[in-house]
Amino acid sequence: MKLLITGSNGLLGQKLLDLLIPNQDVQVIGVSKGANRSVWTDGFVYQDVDLMQPGEISKALAEHQPDAIIHTAALTNVDACETEQEACQRLNVDVVREMVNFIGDKPTHLLHLSTDFIFDGQAGPYSETDEPNPLSVYGKSKWESEKVVQQSGIQNWSIARTIIVYGTCKDMSRANIVLWAKGAAEKNQALNIVNDQYRSPTLAEDLAKGCWEIVKRKKNGVYNLGGPATQSVYEIVTDVFKVFGGDVDLLTPMSSKELGQPANRPPRTGLLIDKARKDLDYNPLSFKEGLEVVKNQLSE
Repeated sequence: MKLLITGSNGLLGQKLLDLLIPNQDVQVIGVSKGANRSVWTDGFVYQDVDLMQPGEISKALAEHQPDAIIHTAALTNVDACETEQEACQRLNVDVVREMVNFIGDKPTHLLHLSTDFIFDGQAGPYSETDEPNPLSVYGKSKWESEKVVQQSGIQNWSIARTIIVYGTCKDMSRANIVLWAKGAAEKNQALNIVNDQYRSPTLAEDLAKGCWEIVKRKKNGVYNLGGPATQSVYEIVTDVFKVFGGDVDLLTPMSSKELGQPANRPPRTGLLIDKARKDLDYNPLSFKEGLEVVKNQLSE
């Protein structure tokens, strides 16, 4: 199989490279903006592709003619999407439209990554069939991109919805909640943390495995690929502080209203993963197990 991964420099992209480059049955193409930042210098094809430029992803697809695409690239900074709406629309929606237009009637399988933020958070955790109602520009862009895929008419498509992905890899372009909280713990930094938003933290390695199982098994449709349990953001950060030696007394619980984040966030999401467990043998680690994985990787 020839598999193209967009956003191969990102956290999920790099975990997919780690998983798939050793697989002799998969020919991997990674595309991302700028130079290759992964630990892999051979064993795959890397191409610098600026997705902000119309036509660039179509050129890459025409050159490589992949059998499958895992589309991880997106503008995921929720607050930035509020102020950079054109960039959000381009990266999160227009690129997806360009890909499905390129695929047309080809048998290419497109797996598109989406998010729990397509929901309003009034009734989480959510199944694959629950009705989206996004609150933010980011959430709206990801729901719009899901509809682009679902209504495209391409033969083989999947959507993997995920939630608060964490982990570590080489030369990361941006932090995630675990690395951010770890840094604060090590500096004895006091933090105000929301205690009325609930999520299911997802280890990047588990998400990569789930994505590969969807493609390998040629599954169509929507799949939730989240962590196994839902916690408040305050509880998530508290767990990180405990694992990395921080003083939990430095953490102050605060409501979303008090914190005043620019983008509206759904209060309680979480993703039900029964379908993925059944169809994909998806069995993600608990958050505490995942934190130990990250801790061990950082000490290597």
